[in-house]
Amino acid sequence: DEYERFPGIILTDTFEMQDSEDMIADILPENSEQRKRQKEAQIRVIVGNPPWSAGQKDENDAAQNQSYPVLNGRIEQSYARYSTAKLKISLRDSYILAIRWASDRIGKSGVIGVVTNAGWLEGNAMDGMRKCLAEEFSSVYVLNLRGNARTQGDKRRAEGGNAFGAGSRAPVAVTLFVRNPESTDKGCRILYHDIGDYLSREEKLDKVKGFRGIDGLAGQWTEIKPDTHHDWLNQRDAGFEKFMVLGDKRGRSEDVIFKNYSQGVKTNRDAWCYNYSEAALRWNIQAMIRFYESERQRLQEEVFMGRRLTSNEVTRFVNNDPTKISWTKDLKDDLARNKELSVQEGRITTAQYRPFNRQHLYHSRRLNQSIYRIPQLFPYEASENLVISVVSRGATVAFSCLLVAQIPDLECISKGQCFPRWLYSKPKKNNDDLFVDVGHPNTDPHGYMRESAIKEEALQVFTEKMGGGGGDSITADDLFYYIYGVLHVPSYREKYTANLRKELPRIPFPKDAQEFYFLAEAGRKLGELHVNYEDVKEYPITFEEGGWEPANGRSPEAWFKVEDRPMRHPGKGRQKDQSRIIYNGQITVQGIPEEAYDYMVNGKSAIAWVMERQRVKTDKKSQIVNDANRFAIETMGDPAYPLRLLAKVITVSLETVKIVETLREIEFS
Repeated sequence: DEYERFPGIILTDTFEMQDSEDMIADILPENSEQRKRQKEAQIRVIVGNPPWSAGQKDENDAAQNQSYPVLNGRIEQSYARYSTAKLKISLRDSYILAIRWASDRIGKSGVIGVVTNAGWLEGNAMDGMRKCLAEEFSSVYVLNLRGNARTQGDKRRAEGGNAFGAGSRAPVAVTLFVRNPESTDKGCRILYHDIGDYLSREEKLDKVKGFRGIDGLAGQWTEIKPDTHHDWLNQRDAGFEKFMVLGDKRGRSEDVIFKNYSQGVKTNRDAWCYNYSEAALRWNIQAMIRFYESERQRLQEEVFMGRRLTSNEVTRFVNNDPTKISWTKDLKDDLARNKELSVQEGRITTAQYRPFNRQHLYHSRRLNQSIYRIPQLFPYEASENLVISVVSRGATVAFSCLLVAQIPDLECISKGQCFPRWLYSKPKKNNDDLFVDVGHPNTDPHGYMRESAIKEEALQVFTEKMGGGGGDSITADDLFYYIYGVLHVPSYREKYTANLRKELPRIPFPKDAQEFYFLAEAGRKLGELHVNYEDVKEYPITFEEGGWEPANGRSPEAWFKVEDRPMRHPGKGRQKDQSRIIYNGQITVQGIPEEAYDYMVNGKSAIAWVMERQRVKTDKKSQIVNDANRFAIETMGDPAYPLRLLAKVITVSLETVKIVETLREIEFS
């Protein structure tokens, strides 16, 4: 009846035990003694549900992860060293640290059992981690419980419920890592079991309870043989490597099509840097800059009296009110350096924020977290360009692409990599021409030179592959639109699904000139539809309620006004009627063809993007209102613009589906 203390439990930061001395030895001497004993002990079994956290989501939270120099060093020496990914921030996730720590802690033999985020099974940045795990262990058992809530559509439904309920949006895996020095198997034996599609949380947990252990899955394990890319699941088609690479910034491939490319703009403060209203955007930016300047003045004069601040001091004393400012690490670093911020350091332009959704953007190196190489694609307001934006490797949505003619946001197409028709640059000065600037014969009125982004060598290769010798070669426009056509070929997307999820697209050669020009023409037609979507003919929608003419003396502004609740289909769940859309309180559209929803882009139908984005939305943190009605009235001069856009995108969708159907018989090998 009395509480008996378990002598093995310790109050400690497990990861820090390897990095530093006991900071609370004087306060808890018994705890300290047990800590010493554990560090000296041989540990053979480690079981747990380690924390999942790749870091703070928002600098305003001021809740950075603890740093562990020794453990982070081990990650760099192993998982990161062998990763081919350029961005490896996900390797800082606490559960990745836990697996690395446990792998080292058990020594030459032992077992690790963990419940973790299942992202490491397919994550691009974890390819080096999978390589190391396969080399460090004699066997690995993975029970994938799925439940990824960051997917969409039928894929989301197939993922089923999450094992932790609403406690996690990430997929969940139970993994046993076994290190047996007496194993006679050659290499690591990787055994995998997928819990199944469309299962609720309760159904998954019941199945796990029934398994009891790995023997309960006897006959159900699938043995995995990693490929050369260290892929365990959804392994790539090796034939894909024979195609021509779109682009390569690392210089590993000689045969590439584009000289350069860029990701879309990443602001890390969309609520502040984007708005449907140019006037509201200008006000928001000015207000944030004024607050930044007041904080800079306050911290220098009242807190640190002119001396230089450290980043930690800024985080500790800065005002984190999200209704005043959206902090990023770079902006805090600027504050620490006492660097002034002015609205003149950026410009307001129109950007492609999401598919078929334009908004005003404050484009600034200081207040956009990353602008990548966008200045080479769109250096000034009137610069003309066409950009094929493709889903980047590691994205959670199915492969898609979109041709745009304005600055794209990073999530216009998920983590979009943008391949341009043109590149802009300022001419370099030399000793013979000291004053190269506006007016130079090779520059435009803004002082920029424009060149084709497609390499001449690529044009020559495609010309030769088509049987062209010394005759006429294809043009850069032809190849640009051929690429856009290829990326829409159904068999290409289906056959190379795994490749397109894990690497940039590669472009196959056509079997002959006829196929090349057929695809180029299809790509041109698709491009015209997708770029000029606001100019296409409206689909002749009919109305269950309301209509094009305001009733009861209502003004056009009141009649066509979109609301804070987005457009929606009548009904619930799978009973929703997609042939009808409730536009607002007085207008309901009917008769929308079912096939219009077949055009999917960035994880949703094009129609769904209009329904979701044409609304009034208040950002929870900043309380900034973003009102699509303002774009309709102030920019387009038409209160009915959201409804017209819906009708036009229905046309775009139907025409896109028709063109893609003509490509269905094409196959590449």
